[in-house]
Amino acid sequence: MRLQKFLSQCGVASRRHAEQLIREGVVEVNDRIVRDLGVKVNPDKDLVRVRRRIVKPPHKGVILLNKPRGVVSTMSDPEGRPTVADFLTREHRAYFPVGRLDWESTGLMVLTNDGEIAERLMHPRYGFERIYHVRVEGVLTERQLERMGEGVRLEDGLIRARSKLLKRDQDTCWLELSVSEGRNRVVRRLMDKLRHPVMKLKRVAYGPFRLGNLQTGEIRKLTQSEYEASRRRILSQKERAKER
Repeated sequence: MRLQKFLSQCGVASRRHAEQLIREGVVEVNDRIVRDLGVKVNPDKDLVRVRRRIVKPPHKGVILLNKPRGVVSTMSDPEGRPTVADFLTREHRAYFPVGRLDWESTGLMVLTNDGEIAERLMHPRYGFERIYHVRVEGVLTERQLERMGEGVRLEDGLIRARSKLLKRDQDTCWLELSVSEGRNRVVRRLMDKLRHPVMKLKRVAYGPFRLGNLQTGEIRKLTQSEYEASRRRILSQKERAKER
């Protein structure tokens, strides 16, 4: 990766400030001062120093966030709206969201700096479930619940969802929906298709990760043992997918 990106991921400085440090001649790669912004480094092999201090790549890990409503699930937003990056400290600036939740939705966001597990979680081939608690207008019939399991055709293809009625009242009901694809606004589009528009949507699980008791706007970094156990589980899912 480019040297300035590496420095940014290590929490040394923002990428723009890292470029300034390179131009100033205070950055060394393998004991040689570099001033070229195009220099690339291998974090596993190259020795990088800034003002003679060794810069080490960050440990890989996972952070869970209970995303509030009105927060964009990206690291930056051209419109200046709040983003998930606002909940991260400087040392975790290299973490990025795995998948998205739309502006109105709340619940579990998984952030990581481990590109391998992020790819596995997002790719539909591996079938990691996203579980949502959804309040919709009206009350679904048993046949509608069965139909979601059989598959409902949307404009971008068939979508299947395991569903369970959690609670009902006169005019609305709460459902638990499990889908194994992360298409854009797929739960909202599915419920629109069934003529039961979504009123509230909260993600409570994604693959091996659970929202649990995490409060709105709160983050939790997995311990090293939790991260390693989750990583093993995610990568073993890849092996099972190959066998099928």
